[in-house]
Amino acid sequence: MFPIRDHNPSNQRPWITYGLIAVNIAMYLLTLPFFAGGEWLWVRLALYPLAVTQGDMLWGLLTHMFLHAGILHVAGNLLFLYIFGDNLEEQLGRLGFLGFYLLAGLAAAAAQMAADPLSAIPMVGASGAIAGVMGGYLLLFPRARVDIVAIFIIFFKVFTLPAWAVLGVWLAIQVFGGFATPTDGGGVAYWAHAGGFLAGAVLTLPRFLRLGGTGFWARTHGHPPHPEVVYAPTRIPPVGR
Repeated sequence: MFPIRDHNPSNQRPWITYGLIAVNIAMYLLTLPFFAGGEWLWVRLALYPLAVTQGDMLWGLLTHMFLHAGILHVAGNLLFLYIFGDNLEEQLGRLGFLGFYLLAGLAAAAAQMAADPLSAIPMVGASGAIAGVMGGYLLLFPRARVDIVAIFIIFFKVFTLPAWAVLGVWLAIQVFGGFATPTDGGGVAYWAHAGGFLAGAVLTLPRFLRLGGTGFWARTHGHPPHPEVVYAPTRIPPVGR
């Protein structure tokens, strides 16, 4: 089950969001093994909690946000950034959104390192920073409608849920995964996701208060403060025997 779009249009081109997507794609291509030095670049730019706690390879705190471990990793992360990033960029401004994104990524890395500061396993991915975007989105637009695709073997269904349900369930899964798995996360940085999400909500709080805080919610009822997009029904052809 994953989101494919929201009904929350932005009134400007989200150039920072597009730029972050482009940089992540470029870095993924550059670090593929068949590029000369690609594997070396991936290894050098990843985040190693053990090294950072000893004051070494500190650049990994920033560079790990632009690396990914596979095509599904980068595609999934950038899908979430594409869906939720434009609205937050519009609210925070382009430079404000860029700073927000990087700070959320740093907070996510700090949360993961706090869970296992002596880990020598490399950490990569933009998901911590993107989780921050999701946390900010939830604060500002808790009832914005999000279209979800549910897949169960050969059953496909598109349906619409409010953002608080989609993002709240996602956060609950990260917290549960953090407690239920070993500190290495079984390959998933659950605490980075949860930490980035909470950091994003906190970093968005000043903007939320400038909009009126709970008064903003009272005016919009948690919906976007502008007309929502209306999509034609999504038709998925049935799969026969």
